[in-house]
Amino acid sequence: MSRLPKIERFKNEVESKYQIFNGIFMTLPFDQISNTGGLLPLFHELCVSGYEKGKNPTEIVQYFFERYMRDTEEKERETMLFKFIQYIERQVVLFDAIEDAAFSKVNNLDGRGTLRSIKEEAVELDKTEELAAYLKEFKVRPVLTAHPTQFYPGAVLGILNDLGQAIKANQIQEVKLLLSQLGKTPFFNKEKPTPFDEAISLIWYLENVFYNAMGNIYDYLKTHIENPEEFKNQIVEIGFWPGGDRDGNPFVTTDITLDVAKRLRATLFRNYYRDVRKLRRRLTFKGVEEQLAVIESMCYKAIFETEVLDFTPEDLIHKLTSIRTLVFQDHNSLFLDQIDSFIHKVELFGFHFATLDIRQDSSAHDTVFDEILAFSKVQLPSNYNDLSEKEKINVLSQVEGSVDPNEYNDEYTQRTLSSIYAIKNIQERNGEKGCNRYIISNTQMASHIMEVYAMLRLCNMTQPKIDVVPLFETVPDLVNAPAVMRSLYENENYRSHVQRRGDTQNIMLGFSDGTKDGGYLMANWAIYKAKEALTSVSREFGISIVFFDGRGGPPARGGGQTHQFYASMGTKIEAKHIQLTIQGQTISSKFGTLESCQYNLEQMISSGVSNAVYASDANDFSPSDQATMDQLADTSYKAYTDFKAHPQFLSYLEKMSTLKYYAKTNIGSRPSKRAGSAELRFKDLRAIPFVGSWSQLKQNVPGFYGVGTALETMDKAGNWEQAQSLYKNNKFFRTLLDNSMMSLTKSFFGLTAYMEHDAVYGSFWRLIYEEYERSKKYMLMISGMNSLMENELAGRASIQARENIVLPLLTIQQYALKMVQDIQAQKESKNMETYERMVTRSLYGNINASRNSA
Repeated sequence: MSRLPKIERFKNEVESKYQIFNGIFMTLPFDQISNTGGLLPLFHELCVSGYEKGKNPTEIVQYFFERYMRDTEEKERETMLFKFIQYIERQVVLFDAIEDAAFSKVNNLDGRGTLRSIKEEAVELDKTEELAAYLKEFKVRPVLTAHPTQFYPGAVLGILNDLGQAIKANQIQEVKLLLSQLGKTPFFNKEKPTPFDEAISLIWYLENVFYNAMGNIYDYLKTHIENPEEFKNQIVEIGFWPGGDRDGNPFVTTDITLDVAKRLRATLFRNYYRDVRKLRRRLTFKGVEEQLAVIESMCYKAIFETEVLDFTPEDLIHKLTSIRTLVFQDHNSLFLDQIDSFIHKVELFGFHFATLDIRQDSSAHDTVFDEILAFSKVQLPSNYNDLSEKEKINVLSQVEGSVDPNEYNDEYTQRTLSSIYAIKNIQERNGEKGCNRYIISNTQMASHIMEVYAMLRLCNMTQPKIDVVPLFETVPDLVNAPAVMRSLYENENYRSHVQRRGDTQNIMLGFSDGTKDGGYLMANWAIYKAKEALTSVSREFGISIVFFDGRGGPPARGGGQTHQFYASMGTKIEAKHIQLTIQGQTISSKFGTLESCQYNLEQMISSGVSNAVYASDANDFSPSDQATMDQLADTSYKAYTDFKAHPQFLSYLEKMSTLKYYAKTNIGSRPSKRAGSAELRFKDLRAIPFVGSWSQLKQNVPGFYGVGTALETMDKAGNWEQAQSLYKNNKFFRTLLDNSMMSLTKSFFGLTAYMEHDAVYGSFWRLIYEEYERSKKYMLMISGMNSLMENELAGRASIQARENIVLPLLTIQQYALKMVQDIQAQKESKNMETYERMVTRSLYGNINASRNSA
């Protein structure tokens, strides 16, 4: 029997089941207002029909009250809206659980982009040797971050997991019980989580999902690759930011960093202990069982020990290899595959489980060096701050001495220096891979990098086993990045450091802040060109570059279709590693279950193979296509920067969106702004609340603004054939537009159409809407599609289903925002707190429903 198309599988396994289980959920009596479940569908119907008739959110809500709650007091009406919010939040969880449960049926786990398809394609193209050679040096590293885009507390995540299992097993009674539990479980934190709390939440995914998914991938490759005995490459690594990311987060302390590293190791040994216990149930043979008992005891003790262990990963592998040899020789190779699988996990995870990165903003290091200059015994020129950039680099590369964090009164300096000593401590206990990167946000010049390199050596690391990683974010900094790295490579001392690090330089590129600064098209193109230029200058010095992409969930922050993005890089960009941040809902939606995690990790591996082994130079830009791309990006950049410079840009966000409410949600430990000033300044805005606020408005500006203007300009100048040629010839450009179409698909201007008539912001709203219509028109025109995301019907159906669920929630949010604005205009305080709380509460469901909205 032939397999149904993906869209049909989605309808059968997700949409249909949601209708069934949602019907059950709506009848469950989990609140004190018995008719909530009955009224919500009626309210939803009014929202759909109301927007079709051009009604605004306030009119829709008030009509609902008049029709169904005419004889009720205002307090009861407000309570009903809060109950609707609670119901819709849980409907989103139900949809998540159903979609997760259907993952293996909707997606072909042996289809395109999986390890099996990689192998089959290599055989078909007679490239098995090339594939094997590439996989022996290629690596992927997803880096889990605690950026606040995931609103589900731990208890809800647990229910979500159990609900998915019950739905998959078709256990109706269990589903009903879990839905009832869900109805009684709080959806938000009363207090902000600490960075350690965030780390614990994400370690759950390492322990329960990544550990087995990564192990399965490594097992497969060791079994199916050519000459498997020669395959020693730990192809999948995992990075970790909670507890180490200090950029803008004053709550990350050295003690928390050390505690997170300890928890990572303890959790890993808990997994090792479980695996050894499973082996002991099978390997009950003479001479084997006794050796396993020793390993079990070692792993059990290591769970609780916090100091340096008296054995290494190599020691553990040696003991397991001895057991393997004995089983092979004397016991008919029984359960040999299970021994191999455990050995593979130790090879993958060592004693560290995940690599903890340290990150701090360059401005913090400037402050530290001012302190060192003023109070330390370190020999720095008294006129250090007046030196030229080249002179600073020379001084920093040769500075000698030793600093003690306790010598300084400034808390910032103490924390920064002690974080470096913490790296050394973690390496001693968890191994070098436990913590070996220091990332510098907002890197603008070479001295920002050399300051960190100097601090490492001043903290008693003469030859630091640490990668100093610049993070280039804004468009000007991306343009200047190659010159910055050249000046470092030309410095003898820094070049020697890179040589000791395997002639490898890690560089991070920030999509989120790049888009916020330069708009969607220019940010992506500036990063692409920076990668080409950085690859060229690094190869000139014999250095292999590793790009680490700071990608958020939505297209506006570098997200979208990850496989297509990395498969389109071309030969001029170093691509032996794929590293990217994974955050918020993207962790739970793409890596939340064993099946989805393994599938998406395989997709990442496949994208690298597709670009490097199968595509060859087919993805490189021709000179004419590059000129077209330059022209489009420049036009888009001007349109976006003009828009950003609009006198109403910041005030619109501040007064008409949910921007200020993000700080009230208690979803993350990090402040929502970089500075503590009362005045809203663009440079202080973090990318997550910035992009998220546009998403809550259903306008998604950072994901498309400027694209329509750029394409229209080409058309009106008579150069449309050039744009069409670029779209036809270049996979990178097609991927950009595909991802931007996702942003357009998630937009709904009917929600805020009332703003068109606002006395202050009417023209500004029209400016956004016109660019949306322009972008939609020209993207459909260049792609030849009749509707957005026509080439990804199942993905579009998922988005539409989620948007439909939260339509009443969005309506309530806009109604509450309008009430707040009206109360402020009348200078009254009546019910202000109630409506502000309503706005804040509505954020949770809206964000979670999108799964990649911030």
